[in-house]
Amino acid sequence: MTEVSRRNAVVTGAAGGMGRAITRALLDGGRQVVLVDRDAESLRALAAEMGDNTFAVQLDITDAENVDRLLELIPDAFKPVDILVNNAGHDIGGRTRFDVGAADDWSNIISTNLIGLMRVTRSILPDMVARNAGHIVNISSINAVRIVPDMAAYSTSKAGVHMFTETIRGELAETAIRVTEIQPGLARTNIIVTRYRGDRQKEKEYFDQFKMALDPSDVARSIVFAIDQPPHVQIAEMMILPVNRY
Repeated sequence: MTEVSRRNAVVTGAAGGMGRAITRALLDGGRQVVLVDRDAESLRALAAEMGDNTFAVQLDITDAENVDRLLELIPDAFKPVDILVNNAGHDIGGRTRFDVGAADDWSNIISTNLIGLMRVTRSILPDMVARNAGHIVNISSINAVRIVPDMAAYSTSKAGVHMFTETIRGELAETAIRVTEIQPGLARTNIIVTRYRGDRQKEKEYFDQFKMALDPSDVARSIVFAIDQPPHVQIAEMMILPVNRY
């Protein structure tokens, strides 16, 4: 690392497959990580596994009141927050044509993937601005920039993340704060099984359609690459695909 102050990270959705990989990569780089997730049991297990350089905060990012006080929930030993990785998201009830999908499903997807991400950023960003230091990494998707049928809500949420990221990067252009968007393609995480509400057969059938998928560590490695650039270098956007996708 080129800056010893850039040590403390917050990762949302930390207990999922992608979040675990991101956490491990950050810890391996000598950083401390605040683990944010709504699943209390998985969060406790993750914190125990990852060790003393982590601190767990159980939080549903759609819970506006508690998200707004996120910074208060982080102990001084894990401050200031130098890196925010907005990773939390889901597609529960997705991969369904819009006119037959449940309205509550698409509303919940957008509430988490877009509004929750924006609110978490709003809770952390003012302190970064005050210090004129920090790095925000938003995990969107190739769906942010490509049309994928039967994924209207998920794609809309990720397109929103894309534009939000672009906009705040512009707003922060006169500061030293860096803003990065990561657009992963198909990855072997639990987002698929949760999409199908725990149906492992549907998960298998989905992945069987494709020759190859990313491993979460591939995405985590790319995030660390962006973070580890010299202070004057900003990786604005990175799309990561398996080699058989285009």
